[in-house]
Amino acid sequence: MKPDDVHLPEDALSETFLASTGPGGQNVNKVATACQLRCDVFALGLPLHAYEKLKLLAGSKLTQGGELIITARTHRSQEANREEARRRLRELLAEAHHRDARRRPTKPSRSAKAKRVDTKKGRGAVKAMRGRVSLD
Repeated sequence: MKPDDVHLPEDALSETFLASTGPGGQNVNKVATACQLRCDVFALGLPLHAYEKLKLLAGSKLTQGGELIITARTHRSQEANREEARRRLRELLAEAHHRDARRRPTKPSRSAKAKRVDTKKGRGAVKAMRGRVSLD
C-alpha cells in the first residue's frame, strides 16, 4: 500500500498548534507553528496485522489509550507543519499495512555441512602447526 492510498478520516484526527523551536527569528516566540497531530488508532478500523505492526513501528508515539501522536515542527508555517504531520502519519499507516514475507525455515545441505567441517579441520591443522619449533 502506498502512502497516497491511505485514507485518514477527519473524525479520528485532532490537531493542536504549539510554540515551536528552531528557525523563525522573533516569530518563533509569538506564533504557534508546530503541529501536534493526534490520531485515534481504534477509529481507523485497521486489520489486526496492521495494528500489531503499527504498535511496533510507532513505539513511544502510541499512547496506552490507543492515540498516535505525531509532532511536526520543521517548517515555519502552520500549514506546512500540518501537511508534514499528515504525510508522516500516512507513511506510518502504509508501512503498517505492508505484510512481511513468511520465513520458511531451511537446513544446510549434507555437502555444505561436510564442507564446513573440512574447513574447520583445515584451520585447526594450520593452528596446530604453530608454536615453538623443537630441535630434535
